[in-house]
Amino acid sequence: MLDEIDAVGWDSIPGHPDWYEPNRAARGLRALSGAANLVQAAEAGSQLGGGGIVHGHSAAVFPAAVVATPLLLDIAQRGHPAAQDTALGLLDETLSCYPHAGYTRVAAPDGTAVPICCAIAHHLRDRTDFLVGLGKRGKSLLADAAAHWRFEIRECVADSGDTAAFGILAGCFPDGVHAAEMHFAGAITVLSELTLEYPSVEGCLEACLRVFARDPGELPPGAVLFPAECGDRVH
Repeated sequence: MLDEIDAVGWDSIPGHPDWYEPNRAARGLRALSGAANLVQAAEAGSQLGGGGIVHGHSAAVFPAAVVATPLLLDIAQRGHPAAQDTALGLLDETLSCYPHAGYTRVAAPDGTAVPICCAIAHHLRDRTDFLVGLGKRGKSLLADAAAHWRFEIRECVADSGDTAAFGILAGCFPDGVHAAEMHFAGAITVLSELTLEYPSVEGCLEACLRVFARDPGELPPGAVLFPAECGDRVH
């Protein structure tokens, strides 16, 4: 665990210079991974919550929180119960806090800039079995993450001037008509109106979205959609 923490170049992760303190991120994670009681866990949490991955007093989250999320999940899974409690509390904060202007996104493998909250939610969904096993608190985290849905387009067909987009939905698309960001080949396009045509059935992630007034050629297979409101979150 310490090797994984030390392998991160925390200084190279961007963050508001008046608020983000990369040394607090590194020290806090090291301390939390080895915490053996409530006091040690609380001290580590104060490092992480006071400028390391979030700034709790101003309710701001930093890009470093995305890198820290899988590490916090590892600590929650393997660490002392007090460390687990602190890690889960910090994860809850990372989703509820808003990022500073200019530091609202992190780079995806395709070069697209993904909203911080959506990237954190993706990491949480990767540990669904573990979080469900924690009971109410873990399920609450997953419910919060579900609001930061992700839809990968697999196939599109024209339908009465609109497009029916078939693909894989992670999270929960809300009722009604919403806007989305479409990420593809390093570019972001805003889709102003789409709705859930039919949801996935239990145990299946396949779903269909109706994208209003768009041609299938505008929605390439492999494109990924995120909630537009997540891209607008600014502290």
